[in-house]
Amino acid sequence: MILGPLKLAARLVAAVLVVLSGYVAVTFVQIWLRGHEHATGDAAAILVFGTAEDNGTPSAELTDRLDVALALYRAGRAGYVAVTGSRQPGDRYTEAGVSATFLERRGVPRDRVIVGGGVDTWQNVESVAPRLLRRGLRSVLTVTDPFHEYRAMAIASDFGLVPYPSPVADSPTARYGLWRYYLKETLEVGVARVVGYRRLSEWTARTPLRG
Repeated sequence: MILGPLKLAARLVAAVLVVLSGYVAVTFVQIWLRGHEHATGDAAAILVFGTAEDNGTPSAELTDRLDVALALYRAGRAGYVAVTGSRQPGDRYTEAGVSATFLERRGVPRDRVIVGGGVDTWQNVESVAPRLLRRGLRSVLTVTDPFHEYRAMAIASDFGLVPYPSPVADSPTARYGLWRYYLKETLEVGVARVVGYRRLSEWTARTPLRG
């Protein structure tokens, strides 16, 4: 009599594990595929997601993103560039501010650069989406690392933007264990699909430093 309930419980646990494994696998594949897509059409603006800067100088990762954005702008693929990212503790400069300076020094007019902030992906988009939409700039080319492209586009969509992928082709992040970043994204996207990207941000993000 005892074995019956135990067998049923074991089958239920096994079924749940199979479903979860499938969910994780599908999520991983979707993130991988999206990170290797490159839109060929134009958009209203380019949305660059922030990453580390070094005392006023873009890191290698941020430089690669800005180079992609600059190439898209010079090719006439979009008329505006939105840059994001705030300060980390101990920093003097914001990621967005450093990005704006980088672009302006390379010929992008100041009035064509929209400077945002934020310490995570949700806050990045939140900092620029209202200004983009007020100007009628709804479609965006999202520039970030390949493993981050899926989540970046999903959050941009949550804010009413229409995103198109334009990931960095050869991210320096690959040197630091690329699979680890893909697994992290799989976990975050998997959770966010259940609780929402905003809730995930509230759980994980620090308060941004302004300036």
